[in-house]
Amino acid sequence: MINRIRDIRRQKGWTLADLAEACTPPTTAQTIGRLETGTRNLSLKWMERIGSALGVDPETLVRSDKAEPVAVVAVLGDNGAQALETPREAILPEAMGATGSRMVMQVSASTGAYRTGDQLWLRQIAPEDAPRAINRDVLVPRRAGRFAFGRLVDSEPRRIALLPPEPGHKQVIVEDPAWIAVAETLVRPL
Repeated sequence: MINRIRDIRRQKGWTLADLAEACTPPTTAQTIGRLETGTRNLSLKWMERIGSALGVDPETLVRSDKAEPVAVVAVLGDNGAQALETPREAILPEAMGATGSRMVMQVSASTGAYRTGDQLWLRQIAPEDAPRAINRDVLVPRRAGRFAFGRLVDSEPRRIALLPPEPGHKQVIVEDPAWIAVAETLVRPL
């Protein structure tokens, strides 16, 4: 197994000390360095601690040595595409999110800003956390196995309002949603 702690830590722009401090309970930068380099055993307990500190699933911290890594080869900025100073491994978008159940919604017909073939990766949050998702696209379950999807424009206790992505459609009110799934990543085939 290959340890990916250093790659994930660097993608977040953290130092060894930053990660050590974010662990619960905090540890030392030296310990994190030893775990990254493999001079100290990366146990399941350490994987859970470091995964929680980095905000990723613990299994993201390792990959099989038979799995082909995907490299970040360039950065696109104001001056165009530039080579990286040091190569790094790409981390899948779904691995970089916060905790919570993940789900995917497939787009079968172009709707608003979404195109046929798009996949929208969502992360489930509790209804009481709806205010932090204001002005984000969300998927919400409704009665009889249906769903509502749109921009969350209003949140009150036990009631939310969505603006559908299609122009000209009226606001949708959902009473007592069981959960809310916030769109985090758009995967679009080219």
